[in-house]
Amino acid sequence: MSRIQLALNVDDLERAVRFYSTMFGVGPAKVRPGYANFAVADPPLKLVLIENADAAPGSLNHLGVEVDSSAQVRDAATRLAAGGLATDVEEQSSCCYALQDKVWVEGPGGEPWEFYTVLGDSDAPAAGRRSAPADEHACCAPSSGAGSGAEVARARG
Repeated sequence: MSRIQLALNVDDLERAVRFYSTMFGVGPAKVRPGYANFAVADPPLKLVLIENADAAPGSLNHLGVEVDSSAQVRDAATRLAAGGLATDVEEQSSCCYALQDKVWVEGPGGEPWEFYTVLGDSDAPAAGRRSAPADEHACCAPSSGAGSGAEVARARG
């Protein structure tokens, strides 16, 4: 089952967790310092909250599509690159308290999108707002600058 991911910056994680627990009628699936995520069944949504005093509360951190397997991530990377979109592939990437395979693409307005699958838990926290695609140090940021249309960027090792 695929589902849309919405990652928001929040200034008060506890307050945001209370709000979204009430809004969606389900508690968080994972809570760590400065981070929480919800696996909402109806509507199918992965809601991620990243506490960050530097970002505007409620502002977009990034968007994504969670898929079931690494093969689906690879299929998305191939489809995106074949469509002329610059992609950045990451394998075994540890971010947001999860080990993931993912591919990044930038939307027409510069909004960051990822297709990803969770491989397991990780101790790596969300480091804050995902910034420009070339920012290698932000959590949930591509590992390198995006490649040209048909080129899929080298995976981080």
